[in-house]
Amino acid sequence: MSSLRAALPRLASAPPLALAGGALTIGVGGLYLAGLLLTGGEIEADTTVRGVDIGGLSRAEAVRKLEEHLGAAGSRELAVKVGGRRGVVDPRQAGIAFDVERTVDRAVRTGSDPLSVIGGLFRSGGAIEPVVRVDEDKARAALAKVAKTLGQKVRDGSVTFEDGQVEQVLPRRGYALDVDAAVGTLRTSFLRAGGGSVTTLPARETKPKVTADEVRRAVREFARPAMSAPVTLTAGGKRFTISPKVLGKHLTMRPDDAGRLKPRLDAKGLRAAPAVARPLAAITTEAENARLGLHGDEVVVTADARPGQEITDKALGRTVLPLLTRPGADRAGEVAVRRIQPEVTRENAARLGLTEKMSSFTVNFEPAPYRTKNIGRAVELINGSVVAPGETWSFNRTVGERTEANGFVEGVMILNDQFTKAPGGGVSAVATAVFNAMFFAGVKPMEYGAHSFYIERYPEGREATVAWGSLDLRFTNDSGNSLYIQARSTDTSVTVTFLGTRKYDEIKSVTGPRTHVKEPAKKVSTDKRCVPQTPLEGFDVTVERVFYDEGREVKREPFRTRYTPRDEITCE
Repeated sequence: MSSLRAALPRLASAPPLALAGGALTIGVGGLYLAGLLLTGGEIEADTTVRGVDIGGLSRAEAVRKLEEHLGAAGSRELAVKVGGRRGVVDPRQAGIAFDVERTVDRAVRTGSDPLSVIGGLFRSGGAIEPVVRVDEDKARAALAKVAKTLGQKVRDGSVTFEDGQVEQVLPRRGYALDVDAAVGTLRTSFLRAGGGSVTTLPARETKPKVTADEVRRAVREFARPAMSAPVTLTAGGKRFTISPKVLGKHLTMRPDDAGRLKPRLDAKGLRAAPAVARPLAAITTEAENARLGLHGDEVVVTADARPGQEITDKALGRTVLPLLTRPGADRAGEVAVRRIQPEVTRENAARLGLTEKMSSFTVNFEPAPYRTKNIGRAVELINGSVVAPGETWSFNRTVGERTEANGFVEGVMILNDQFTKAPGGGVSAVATAVFNAMFFAGVKPMEYGAHSFYIERYPEGREATVAWGSLDLRFTNDSGNSLYIQARSTDTSVTVTFLGTRKYDEIKSVTGPRTHVKEPAKKVSTDKRCVPQTPLEGFDVTVERVFYDEGREVKREPFRTRYTPRDEITCE
């Protein structure tokens, strides 16, 4: 081939006459035939791919040679970088590889026209860039993993307080890999890999809002002065000190919209800290309403009201925060004490409409230590409640959850249609007394519920029970004047009286006949909390509340109740 190439120039430079006529035909035909024999379907001389010489080889030979040499090169991991973090990508897992078949197709001369064939005798192949095949789905999946490991969330600079010490957190830029754009970058990196180079993948950069300079300023101007010494407060004549350690637990620095760190004091949390709560407890007192009683059916004041005082979270925070940047003796201040006026006083009782007895009801019960305790505690919490016109009163909100912490003990109550032991047992006697006082006062019931089966000591169809979180006793004071609830208890009774101004002359109760009577069943229980139970029939009953004004009936309201049978239960 080389000797033929060397001779061809001489043949091409021969005088034109020598190539005239048939000789010209024979000369060109000879060159074309030589080109077909020497170069047709093969790869031109000196053709290389990534330094691998495939010149003069057949297509199949070139494919085999490149597969051997490019296979190893194509399996090397690619060093990549996102922001300041480095990692590697396995091209095989990313679906990136050399396409040897298409690369050889680039090198093979396949034209059969005379100019292409003859021209091939006068040139060499040169370097061919390999074709890269990319499975974009795999590439995106691999880059998504890179994004998780090399991506970096932006971090604002911040200042914190730990055990009375100032802690600084310097800001950090964030980088999020642009997966779509990185596919092309990864392909280019694969094609040009070598020499230990690291490819920077395209990423979206996020700058921190709070800079390092702002952190240093906040520490210098506020944080260090704040933790430099305790603050001393005076409230209601009492003096107490708050240490930096306590202050730091409730102090933060948060950035505003411009990225400037500003101090925030959790005054509510600070107020609850023992070092603050203890001295404030001696200062804070609740307002006490005037005590009301009855002289006949008329209301009289039996004890004067007493104002209370409190320190609000807002007042505490307003005093403490400015002191934190002051030096030495200047770190002292006085907290404003707010005076709380009682709702009912000797002077305003009559103006509120608290002038007469509206209703009163007593429930009697068998004595038991748990009843005395629980009923007494509920009465203590209810007594003296004042319900403004239009306001709704709630038993559960007023009494609270019946727990040991709230002053209640375990007793007997109805659960799932049978007696059982549970905290707060016996409180239904108070609920029934309140219900009947509400009934005969003529105010509007909002929520109530009877026991699941009838209990003989209560008036049928006119009794109530309560359960924390599921059943409340509520009424709205629609009398037009304020209403005062008076509650009293003994070891065997509880009495609830409503004081206010009667809207109706008289209210009566009319109980209808029992209907849909059902007989009880007999059951045996092995529950360790079982309470023996005597049988009683179930029935429906309707009680009507009848309103009278100026001696005549003006309206009726029905109260319908369905009692399930009280099964006979034997405990074993």
